[in-house]
Amino acid sequence: MLRTLLLITALLPQLAVGATPLPQTLTPVESRPMAPDFSLQDLDGEVHRLSALRGRPVIVNFWATWCPPCREEMPSMQRAWERLQTEGVTLLAVNVGEDPDTVFQFTGSYPVEFPILFDREGTVSGAWPMLGLPTTFVVDPQGRIAYRAIGGREWDDPTLLQPVLELRNSAANATTPQQPATGNLQ
Repeated sequence: MLRTLLLITALLPQLAVGATPLPQTLTPVESRPMAPDFSLQDLDGEVHRLSALRGRPVIVNFWATWCPPCREEMPSMQRAWERLQTEGVTLLAVNVGEDPDTVFQFTGSYPVEFPILFDREGTVSGAWPMLGLPTTFVVDPQGRIAYRAIGGREWDDPTLLQPVLELRNSAANATTPQQPATGNLQ
């Protein structure tokens, strides 16, 4: 069922002939729930744990190779990563439901240097408040979900990255963490 919903969501932009491109914005998550923690392996077998990245903003992108908007945004994510890695921001791309061989073939056409992690069973993506692929979350330095973007974006757009960079020193980050995210975000 989840895969069907994600597939339908990924195909909607293709069906809308003459549709206006998505705005280059992030939606603030006012309640700032704690991001569900995870430990996932990358293409090299290295384990990445979200909670180990506390103290810096983290962009968590959920995607799949079969998703056209996911493929379209991948080159801009690489360009964004080239800037962000020196700015104290981490970028993680969580592949949903695919095997390493499929993703490895994909990276031959879309080379990336940021970590690609594997959620082969969909348990991690199921814990996050996702509506389809791609969905991207920005986690603040305290581990809370600060922003969400549903659908593809041009991640190297300075307007889109500015709120992420502002999280590094924001006084709003000093508040007490909320409960884990389990439902709708406001």
